[in-house]
Parts: sequence; structure tokens; C-alpha cells
Amino acid sequence: MSAEAVGMHMPAVVTLDDVATMNAADPNGHRYETSPEGVLSVMPPPDSEHAIIASRLFAWLIMAGWPAEQVLQAVGVRVPGRNGDGGRILDLSVWRKPPGRGVWSAVADLVLAVEIVSPGSEAMDSVTKVREYASAGIPRYWVVDRDGAQTVTLHELTGDGRYAEHARMPLAWLLQTAPADHLDR
Repeated sequence: MSAEAVGMHMPAVVTLDDVATMNAADPNGHRYETSPEGVLSVMPPPDSEHAIIASRLFAWLIMAGWPAEQVLQAVGVRVPGRNGDGGRILDLSVWRKPPGRGVWSAVADLVLAVEIVSPGSEAMDSVTKVREYASAGIPRYWVVDRDGAQTVTLHELTGDGRYAEHARMPLAWLLQTAPADHLDR
């Protein structure tokens, strides 16, 4: 579906069902998301570097014993807000138990949300989603920058419902540690 077609047929209020339909209909792999305030975002399709980073993290978690059905790529989560729910598609997520079937999973059993920064998504991943995911109560949120070191910023939820930066390290360093050093089961 082209941007022109989306614009011509865009409803006045975009629901999570509308966003799910837009995701399913896009032949180019764009990701459509909405904030809890109803702001629609269109993300570019992931490129090969993005896929490599996600695959390395996925393999690291699986090799450490996390069940494959609890480590998911490109899963939609329902992000609760004051005036309604938003929907975000996580690049990688780790769950205490597999989420129920559906397009938008509740965050109740989500242990970790990971976003890999794409060109143009820096502010969304490093500011907006930090606020949204902390407000939703997601215990840990990692942001992987696509700088030379592929720097990973590890955020951990504090008692006041905000994230504190727990650590910052190159992806290669993170992958030399055990996931248990950073995650609770």
C-alpha cells in the first residue's frame, strides 16, 4: 500500500486493528506503530545490518538456554496509556512465558524489549520509547545503536517507574557475558 493510498483511506482515529491491517497490507515491509496518544509512526523495513544484530542477540539468548518461544523477533505489544493503548513492534523481546496468540500482546510477562536503531528512528528509540516502555512497566529496555561499536544501552526500571541507564557497552562485549548477568527469569 503506497503512502498516497494510506493517506486517502486513513480513518480519523487509527485503532490497533487499523495498524495491524496496515502492517499486513504493506508489500514493502514497513512497520506501522502507534503511541498510546494515537501518534502513528511508519518505520522503514529492517535492513541486513539490523537483521544481523537481531540474529546475534537471538542466538546469544537461545544458546544460554532461553526457550525459542520466549525470545521473539518483530512481535507487537500493546502499550497502555492514559487515553488508550498504543502498539509497538519490538525488534527483539524476551518473555517469562510465551505470549498469547494475537497481533498485540500484553506486556505483563515481558522481561526485555530491544530496539535496534535505524536511520531516522534515533529519537523514537532513545527518547519516546524509553518513556513509553517505562510507563508500561517493562522491566528492561535495551537500545542498540548502529555506531561503529554497535553500542548497547541497557535500561532498567527503577522503583519510581522510570528507567535508569544500567550499562553501556559494545555489542561484542555484551555477547561475551551471560544473559543471566542482565536478566531475571
